[in-house]
Amino acid sequence: MDEFKRFGLYVVPQGALFDAASAWLGWNSATGQAVPHPNVAGLPEPVEVLAATPRSYGFHGTIKPPFVMADGQSVDALHDAAADFCATQAPVTIPSLAVRRLGGFVAIVPADPSPGLATLAAAAVEALDTFRARPSETELAKRRKAGLSDRQEALLQKWGYPYVMDEFQFHMTLTGRADHAEAVRDVLARHFAPVLPSPFEIESLALMGEDPDGRFHLLHRYTLAG
Repeated sequence: MDEFKRFGLYVVPQGALFDAASAWLGWNSATGQAVPHPNVAGLPEPVEVLAATPRSYGFHGTIKPPFVMADGQSVDALHDAAADFCATQAPVTIPSLAVRRLGGFVAIVPADPSPGLATLAAAAVEALDTFRARPSETELAKRRKAGLSDRQEALLQKWGYPYVMDEFQFHMTLTGRADHAEAVRDVLARHFAPVLPSPFEIESLALMGEDPDGRFHLLHRYTLAG
């Protein structure tokens, strides 16, 4: 595990949605292998360009944002803490999913807000925070380039990431910033429609590790057993 430089706790779907989205991105985090992109008709930009930014993360929805391990902590201890946390948390049911444009990128999101998922994410951020090293000044500056609100800046200072707690918005990213994001959304909505589960049951969370090449791998999956 020493080869991984950052860790995070994610929702990583299983089944047809995961397979289709991993192919779209070109990276399967569960097997740790690159996979061929599909041929998707009607895209205004090549899939290789659209998927380039999120590819290395694999298909996922962030719960505990990726972090560098704090001094004195270990991956084994993080694994145990994540397992203990998930054992106390109940599964979350999302009635339906939708493919939407979020600013300049496209993602799969809950069709309606999910208070249960927001509560789960907030609890995970707090429960595992002792494992997180404080972000470097370079990383803080990178986060601030987006133009943070006062609340987001406060969250960045406290939790190392500005989009947590009441700023949390669950999404499973499909593209980087696209020049024709709405047209891309329309195509991907049709492409993913056959594999969007309804309801979408979140029954586990996955500990992910980032390798030296910047690609994330699924290390452990924990059942939400609370």
